[in-house]
Amino acid sequence: MDVSIRPYAPDDRDAVLSLAARLTTATAPWRDPVAVRRTVTAWVAEALDVVDPETGPVWVALDGDAVVGVVHAGTRVHWSGEVDAYVGELVVAPTHERTGTGRRLMARAEAWAREQGHTRLTLETGATNTAARSFYAALGYVTEEVVLTRDLGG
Repeated sequence: MDVSIRPYAPDDRDAVLSLAARLTTATAPWRDPVAVRRTVTAWVAEALDVVDPETGPVWVALDGDAVVGVVHAGTRVHWSGEVDAYVGELVVAPTHERTGTGRRLMARAEAWAREQGHTRLTLETGATNTAARSFYAALGYVTEEVVLTRDLGG
């Protein structure tokens, strides 16, 4: 596959939003799937609405003219007070999983982070999303924090 990476353009919006549902993969079973889908779609839409090459860039992966992936970067203040580069969303179309598309998108986000002077890039994924966790581990990402949830009944 000849996939290229370029900055997001407004004409990409519908194709990028169509990928948003992939962010619901391996969501905890106790979470409302309708609410989860609505929320992840809103995250992606918000990222597209505030694209800024310096503070909130978005890149798309293209196979020919088709958008087959997207990554949104930015910054986030860690609880320690340090500012880290942050990937809010990374999505690859099912047809392009395990083709290097996700790696290329992450490499672009990492390059941007370095260009901005950041020494760390952080991101989040679900604990049960083993495919994503394996992907990120293969890229050198390590678990820094864990969120614990307890069902309180009713």
